Formats: sequence, C-alpha cells, structure tokens
Amino acid sequence: MSALVEIRDICKIYNPGENEVKALDHVSLTIHENEFVAIIGQSGSGKSTLMNMLGCLDVPTNGSYFLHGQDVSHMSDNELSDVRNKEIGFIFQGFNLIAGLTALENVELPLIYRGVGKKERLRLANTALNKVGLEDRKTHRPSEMSGGQQQRVAIARAIAQAPPIILADEPTGNLDSGSSKEIMEILKKLHEEGRTVILITHDNGIAGQAKRIIKIIDGKIVQDSANDNFENT
Repeated sequence: MSALVEIRDICKIYNPGENEVKALDHVSLTIHENEFVAIIGQSGSGKSTLMNMLGCLDVPTNGSYFLHGQDVSHMSDNELSDVRNKEIGFIFQGFNLIAGLTALENVELPLIYRGVGKKERLRLANTALNKVGLEDRKTHRPSEMSGGQQQRVAIARAIAQAPPIILADEPTGNLDSGSSKEIMEILKKLHEEGRTVILITHDNGIAGQAKRIIKIIDGKIVQDSANDNFENT
C-alpha cells in the first residue's frame, strides 16, 4: 500500500503569544490507501483540529501535510477547495442537508459545483442513493426522513463521485443504536470496496469497529495501533 496521507511534525497554535493554545503538538501520522482508521479523543483533545487538517479545511501553523504526495500545507483557500473536491468525501454529525431539496437533489448539489453534466450527475446521484439503500426515498426531503435516512443521504452525497478518502466526523453522534449500526455497516462496506475511511469519534464502541485506532490527548497522539478485534466486530 502506498501512503495516501503523510503528516509530518504538525503544530496548530491558536492565539499565538501569551494566551496561545496548542491544539496540535508535533503530530506525525501516515495513513495508507484502503485503511479504515478511527481517530478517537474527548472534547478538547485536538481530534477536531486534526480532522480539519486531514480534510484540508485548515492549514498547520508548522509542519507539513502531503496528500497523495502533494504538499497541501501552504495552499490558498481556493487551492484547498479544489483538493477537497477531488480527494475527500465528508460525512458530518449534523448531516448538513439542504431542507428544501429532495434526497436526489442534495446528492446532486456538490456534483453541480464540480461541473458534472446533468445526465452524468443524475446517474452518479442515483447510483450513490441505491448503494445506501434509499432507492424509494429519492424524492423525499430531509424533514420526511429519519435521522438514519438523512445520514445515508449525506453518505451518498459524499461518495457520489468516488473520492479516495471518506472523512466521517462523528457520523453516528445524532443517531439511535439501530441507525448507528446501519451507518457503520455502510462505512465498512465502502472500506471493503477500496475506499480509505477515516472516522473521527469520541465513542470507544464506534472506534472499536475500525481496523486501526489512533488516540489523541492534549494535541498529541498517545496511541496508534491495529485493532486486533476488527474481524469480530
């Protein structure tokens, strides 16, 4: 496997000076293609800041980040936006769906931004919704769907153009146990199909379903190990 993500000695400092906060403290990390990784930490641990770095939503104060061999550490906002569009499918705790759009239209929306033609856009959106088991909910709006169904729409939106990385931030945080199980099964299947899945969570039970667990405390990685129980989850 080749390295997909390489973070080298990254620091992220907010409010530099007397009251500075070091959200990430000399973090180094490599993630290879087709890994299923959970990054676990409690509130204030630095996991959200690390997610923002991995997702090219922010840049480090110091250190380097190579994505697919390209240094993205010092890119402009527009350049980072292009990288995100090509490389990363985001799944958020809050779903982030547009209330006035149907499931199909929500999945289509980022494809419009990427300049995908109408016919291909419809094909990709329909295929993605079928993959998450929402064949019969495509014309429904978010208010007409359960939380689990809304999160499946969000996953379909993230995978529609087959990005190599799925970055899931607390994807089960707003869901009941049954819906959480469904979402985790979809993420496992995406991993089996060859996607790299990076899961951000505070929940040990959710993290325990990944193949590799990285624990972060006070901006430092304190554990990075294979999950010996993965096959049994």
